[in-house]
Amino acid sequence: MDDLRAKYIDLIANAADEATLEDLRVKAVGKKGEISLQMRELGKMSPEERQVAGPKLNALKDEINAALGAKKAALADAALNERLRAEWLDVTLPVRASRTGTIHPISQVTEEITAIFADMGFSVAEGPQIDTDWYNFDALNIPSHHPARAEMDTFYMHRAEGDNRPPHVLRTHTSPVQIRHMEKYGAPCRVIAPGRVYRADYDQTHTPMFHQVEGLAIDKDISMANLKWVLEEFFAAFFEIDGIKTRFRASHFPFTEPSAEVDIQCSWVDGQLKIGEGDDWLEVLGSGMVHPKVLSAAGVNPDEWQGFAFGMGIDRISMLKYGIPDLRAFFDSDLRWLRHYGFASLDVPTLHGGLSR
Repeated sequence: MDDLRAKYIDLIANAADEATLEDLRVKAVGKKGEISLQMRELGKMSPEERQVAGPKLNALKDEINAALGAKKAALADAALNERLRAEWLDVTLPVRASRTGTIHPISQVTEEITAIFADMGFSVAEGPQIDTDWYNFDALNIPSHHPARAEMDTFYMHRAEGDNRPPHVLRTHTSPVQIRHMEKYGAPCRVIAPGRVYRADYDQTHTPMFHQVEGLAIDKDISMANLKWVLEEFFAAFFEIDGIKTRFRASHFPFTEPSAEVDIQCSWVDGQLKIGEGDDWLEVLGSGMVHPKVLSAAGVNPDEWQGFAFGMGIDRISMLKYGIPDLRAFFDSDLRWLRHYGFASLDVPTLHGGLSR
């Protein structure tokens, strides 16, 4: 037994891998192993011999099993250390440039718009994207027979049979935010309301979900002249062109009176659009003086207060400024497109530092 102990303790200590260790286990304490065969000989011994040999064989078996277990744990630790050494990564290394994220053009342009209007004293107002048809239509003086209220143009929320609550819609513009803001804060006010809006349309220049920003200014002596100045200042700052020309054309919107569509100066050269030069005009937004019925619906006295409102598509002016040809690409999640048109995450647009970099 002393020879067996010395033999297997030495072999176990020198085992290089778990396969060798398992082979030694089978040879030593397996069913046909040397120590197991010795224990079978106990039945042939006298009781006196068995009392001496039995405890020694059990102790030897336990010692060999303990040595096998300790060596197996040591080999596992060594394998883990080797794996950790091979797979080690220095987390202080700089990230790869190809994995640097970019700011989406919509987010960038929204920040640009916010910076420009903040400089003119406008704050940002927000509201729910799912709203009642009263806020979305009725409060804005949009009659029940207006085409915009048809289900082919507006997404209505499903109502269970017998549900008498007002119909809810995915807002078709951010104008409901203006109503909610005036209800809560009253007049005077000066806000813009950027956000997602929804309409049932889909082509190269329309998507079911898109982004709008609407502006509202209410005071006692505001006029169309103030509206024209604000918009011209915005266009000059946004397109970074001094003296950009605008043209107001009479139009009709239920929520403004008088109403005007606004064009900006442009030219088409070899199929390329250039803003701020030439003899052509491009429509960019709708505007007007807030209708007295809209002020009344929001709890503002139209005999005492008046103001202007305007609305434009963020996606559309993003396309104009950065030369993006297809509106649908904004929502395709194409990494190549995002890397090409995206903006550095730390380049926050400011008027003094530059809007676009």
